[in-house]
Amino acid sequence: MQTLKTIFSPITATLGFIQNHFKAMIFLLILFLIFAPDNEKDFTPNNLQQINLVGPIMEVSEVLQQIDDATYNDSIKGVLFVVDSPGGAVAPSIEVAYAIKRLKEKKPVVAYAGGTIASGSYYASIWANEIIANPGSMVGSIGVIMQGADLSELMSKIGVKSQSVQAGKYKKVGTGDRAWAPYEINELNKVINGTYDLFTTDVASARGLDINKRDFYANAHIFTAHQAKDVGLIDSIGVSYDAKIRVVELSGVANPIWNKEDKFEKLMKKLSASTAVTLHTYFPALTLK
Repeated sequence: MQTLKTIFSPITATLGFIQNHFKAMIFLLILFLIFAPDNEKDFTPNNLQQINLVGPIMEVSEVLQQIDDATYNDSIKGVLFVVDSPGGAVAPSIEVAYAIKRLKEKKPVVAYAGGTIASGSYYASIWANEIIANPGSMVGSIGVIMQGADLSELMSKIGVKSQSVQAGKYKKVGTGDRAWAPYEINELNKVINGTYDLFTTDVASARGLDINKRDFYANAHIFTAHQAKDVGLIDSIGVSYDAKIRVVELSGVANPIWNKEDKFEKLMKKLSASTAVTLHTYFPALTLK
């Protein structure tokens, strides 16, 4: 009996290991299937990079990192900046815009509007060498907004009163426990108009437009791709294929190799449609029915 145990001990040990670590092995197998290269081409470093800006612009550290990596990676000869976003917060939009500006100083970058390139996402794209828009995209909405609710009537009905202690006349500007006073609205207008001046000045500078005619192309106008081209907000109309061809032409690479989408991110996109839902919530889309 002992002899049989000795003979079969490697097999029983292997079976015992599998039984005890089955879940871990399945997990490792899934990771391998996700991240394993498809073929030998996956080992070839890419010389062109696609960077995506999708959804409301709030937290942009990952996009900024991708742009900076492409900027200082000598192997990357050109970048396609794909945008489908309704805009977002001012500061993050400017961060991306100036990162694209730094990128342009070292290598060509083409911005492609795959759906919506509006407000902050248009700001983020203005310093690209060229902006190409899908024929069905919406462009523009160059404007600034700050809004809030007056909850005083509701608070009164449910018996809630607010109280605060503050120093400074304007410290409660924008709070929702009452209607805003005229002096508070004037204070907010100062911020809004200053930001709008910054926005339109940068657009005019980047796109070679006349700042004195900003009401024509800015003023929160929303344009179709063809209309946006007529007023100078984009350079041409095409689909993603055309945008990629243009990056190849500007970069001058003889054998274009694009980066592949991270497999884990691709899996996450398949599991969640939250981006599309958010886009439709913030910026209603045109549909063909």
